[in-house]
Amino acid sequence: MIRLLYIIAASAILLLTSCESKPSVQKYFIEKSEAKDFIALDVAPTFIKTDSLDLSDDQKKALKSLEHINVLVFKANDSNGKTYEKEDAEVKKLLKDDTYDELVKFNHDGMGASINTKGDGEHIEEFVVYMHEPSNGFGLIRVTGDDMTPTNVLTIAQLLQKAPIDSKQLKPLQELFKNRK
Repeated sequence: MIRLLYIIAASAILLLTSCESKPSVQKYFIEKSEAKDFIALDVAPTFIKTDSLDLSDDQKKALKSLEHINVLVFKANDSNGKTYEKEDAEVKKLLKDDTYDELVKFNHDGMGASINTKGDGEHIEEFVVYMHEPSNGFGLIRVTGDDMTPTNVLTIAQLLQKAPIDSKQLKPLQELFKNRK
């Protein structure tokens, strides 16, 4: 009996010490979701209203590959410039260190954006869109899925352009931008 307790205790210690404690984008979302100057939002894939569309099999497959969409926005203002710089640098470091591949990077007049993916070749586990501008803040959109492919990502982007959106799920973001005027 005592031997069994030792085995269970040793197993628990191994489990706890083997859990990865290195920073990640997912942990950043969790840590900052309740922090000052941040707004976090989880959006269900059903925010893309496809009831009125005649979807192809490829479009159905692409939508089915979506699991979660998380949005995190840092609201910049006159009093949190140092915090913006610190958080912006932390996000950029996470995207480099957390095994993401940068697909696209865009910079123009102080505004920047990047699209980063995590996964092996045609099997994308998640992709992150990062947009930043010092005067407004930054936003991270983290999309996770099951067996997403680059083609699925493009198909979903095309659907977003033509499908109606359930704006109730995006209400907190709308309020944020309404308050910025």
